[in-house]
Amino acid sequence: MLNAPATISSLFVYGTLRPGDVRWHHLAPFVVDEGWDDTAAGSVFDTGLDYPAAMFDNSGTIRGRTYSLLSVSIDQCLALLDDVEGVVDGGYRRVQITTGTGTRAWAYEYGSGLELTLIASGDWLNR
Repeated sequence: MLNAPATISSLFVYGTLRPGDVRWHHLAPFVVDEGWDDTAAGSVFDTGLDYPAAMFDNSGTIRGRTYSLLSVSIDQCLALLDDVEGVVDGGYRRVQITTGTGTRAWAYEYGSGLELTLIASGDWLNR
């Protein structure tokens, strides 16, 4: 899946890829709009390491933002973010989700074995 060309042109972000957080600068050059507040089904957790972890299921609501990506550089963007998010190492995996606004989007789901603390608000920025 990771080597296939991207057909989804949006990305849902819930943590350090959001504007104002430490990894936003990796995503910013690839977005075509200001994005919109959005949600996804699942839960977000504090890893205790200054970044969150999300699990996309029906357990709750994750608050975040969805961005449209530049069509000419989606694959480049996703390859960079896969590296940043540790996809190759198994830290996270890129998954396809449908957001609360009905947008098909990529998102990064936690894939490692740290002990996690649930963020009850579902919002990393308001933990």
